[in-house]
Amino acid sequence: MKVVIIGGVAGGATTAARLRRLDEHAEIVILEKGNFISYANCGLPYFVGGTIEDREDLELQTPASFHARFAVDVRARAEAVKIDTAAKTVTVKNLDSGEETEEAYDNLVIAPGASANVPGFVPRDDERIFTLRTIPDAVRIREYVLERKPKTAVVVGGGFIGLEVAENLIDRGVDVTLVGRAPHVLPNIDTDVAWDVHRHLKQNGLKLKCGVSLSGISRGEKSLFVETSAGSLETDLLVMASGIRPDTQIASDAGIACDAQGYILVDEAMRTSAEGVYAVGDAVAVNEFLSGSSAHVALAGPANRQARIVADRIAGIPSVYHGSQRSFIIKLFDKTLAATGMTEKFALSQGFDCEKVHLYLGSHAGYYPGANMIAIKLLFDRKSGKVLGGQFFGAEGTDKRADVLAAAIRAGMTASELCDLELCYAPPYSSAKDPVNVAGMAAENIVTGRVKVFHWENLAELDPAAVTLLDVREPGEYRRGHIDGFINIPLSQFRAHLDELDPAKPVYVHCFSGMRSYIACRILTGHGFDCWNISGGYRLYAAKTEFEA
Repeated sequence: MKVVIIGGVAGGATTAARLRRLDEHAEIVILEKGNFISYANCGLPYFVGGTIEDREDLELQTPASFHARFAVDVRARAEAVKIDTAAKTVTVKNLDSGEETEEAYDNLVIAPGASANVPGFVPRDDERIFTLRTIPDAVRIREYVLERKPKTAVVVGGGFIGLEVAENLIDRGVDVTLVGRAPHVLPNIDTDVAWDVHRHLKQNGLKLKCGVSLSGISRGEKSLFVETSAGSLETDLLVMASGIRPDTQIASDAGIACDAQGYILVDEAMRTSAEGVYAVGDAVAVNEFLSGSSAHVALAGPANRQARIVADRIAGIPSVYHGSQRSFIIKLFDKTLAATGMTEKFALSQGFDCEKVHLYLGSHAGYYPGANMIAIKLLFDRKSGKVLGGQFFGAEGTDKRADVLAAAIRAGMTASELCDLELCYAPPYSSAKDPVNVAGMAAENIVTGRVKVFHWENLAELDPAAVTLLDVREPGEYRRGHIDGFINIPLSQFRAHLDELDPAKPVYVHCFSGMRSYIACRILTGHGFDCWNISGGYRLYAAKTEFEA
């Protein structure tokens, strides 16, 4: 059996390594048009910033070392230019000699990845303009920064690469402005989570211009001028990180089915529409785990799992890819943002009866030094209680809470079942009720009707004359900042002042984070009031107000 793999890195190299472990006798050929067969693509921004010092640390395997370990015929600078699915051949161009040859296959794996999506008006011959997809890209940016010592940079694109490059350039002392077409960074988080994220990015020196489109690049002798819908930005260097496009022209030309965006269509076994041809990684369209809808997921974890499934299938093992829940994590200066499952917007678009709860909980026991606050947004279905997604933003411990929820979603758990998770506890690591448990408890209270939840984005819908708006923080907190129309009755004095409230009016309650207002709601309910807890409290409102300013 002969297997030809187009592309290395996460998808192609992992397929080859797994297949060799399953079949010692298969003939395996990797065709890689670049110089590097297996490298840490996700580490490139940190090489730019100097956290990763040696370029060699990014190269996980060389063609020689990969061949020595796995007995795979690795051909660098060998570009696949044509696939003939009927003849089962690949035309290969040697990029050094220009010679073209044909390579026959029994099974073909397409893992070409994706390229930076750069508008045609951006000059590609200017040494001040960069993309970041490969090791040579990272080397160019790092050398330019170290040698030319630019004072300013513009990064176009608010996704993972854009944010990571921006942070690492700031770490190098560069004044960075990030331009993004979307209303907020990272379109795979919800707007109410982005409120806190934007505040944190600005506090760390990143200038944000979101909801802004790029219209042109003007080249001066000393500076570049980035023309946008919000005006012109003068800069010493420009990094284009405005998304990707799949490198799938070769598949499309061969008649292999692709979607409207050019991503290769595959089934649960990662098989394409052509017999004996599989595809993995950034170039494929897969199913979203909970909804089953089509998704484009350019993440290393899913690419590696897909590669394992392809190798299994070729070796005769009936493995299945069950879809992606798009779990991700990103370092943003001294904090971490992580998410798993659906966003609220996506869940609603898929017909789920989606509800949410916002919480701010300690990373470990408050009496043990060093606890940090983790902002949590939990999404669940009102009818079934099923967990749909979660977004987490904080310092230490943020990652493990996101991972616990990722496992819970994969297991099909309900929010109530999160309450029963027996998670590891000691004061330096958590609280007796872990933040994931507490999030489940808060959601369970809503599902069971013990409390009704209300959200800040709907505040304008209320008629102040028909409802009571109540702030249960302490008087000092209220004096330092409050919302017009909300009266202050602190929770510590609450029961003594209930007769001041009109029992005929619904009561909308907030505190700083949502905990004291929940207790107030339970008291009010016990006394016959119709009340609503405003999720996320004044803390979330302040972030919203700053975001919209």
